[in-house]
Amino acid sequence: MLDVGCGGGLFLACLVASGRCLNVHGVDASGSAIDAAQAAGRRLALIAPQSRIMFEHRMVQQGLPEGNYAVVSMIDVMHHVPRDAQRRAFLDAASRVRAGGIFLYKDMCDAPIWRATLNRLHDLVMARQWINYLPIETADAWAVESGLVRELAEERAILWYGHEIRVYRRPAESGR
Repeated sequence: MLDVGCGGGLFLACLVASGRCLNVHGVDASGSAIDAAQAAGRRLALIAPQSRIMFEHRMVQQGLPEGNYAVVSMIDVMHHVPRDAQRRAFLDAASRVRAGGIFLYKDMCDAPIWRATLNRLHDLVMARQWINYLPIETADAWAVESGLVRELAEERAILWYGHEIRVYRRPAESGR
C-alpha cells in the first residue's frame, strides 16, 4: 500500500498492527511528520517483523515512489497541493494502482460555500495555508482518464467539515 500524504503514519501503522497490510510505503511533505512515522515504523517492526514499512519525506510535486500497489490512498492531501500541480499529483497517484487495485481518495468539499469557507478558515488558522479545492467532478474525470472505475462516491459532513470520498478500482484486465 502507498499512502500519499501519510502524515505521522497513523493509518498505515493501524493497518500493519492489525495485520491487514504488511508492505506499506508512506510519503509526506512534512519532515517532522515523517520523523514521527519512521519512529512508529521502527516500533511496529518489532511486533510485525515480517512487514516492510517505509516512510519517506517527499512532496507530491517531486513525483511518487515507483511501483504498482494494491492500494493507493490520498486522504486530505489535494487541497494542500498547489493548483498547477494537482492534476499531475492525482494522475501520478492513480498510475501507481495495479490491475485489480484500488485508489482511495478523500478531500475537503468545495460546496456548499459555507462548508468550504469553514474548511478554508480551519486551514488558515491551523496550517497557516490558503487551500486550493479540487472539484470532485474533476477528480472523477481524472480517474476515468487514468483508466480507473468509480466504485464508491460519498459525501459526509461531520460538524461543519464537508468530506468527499471516492473509491476507484483499476480493472483486473488492464494489464498494469
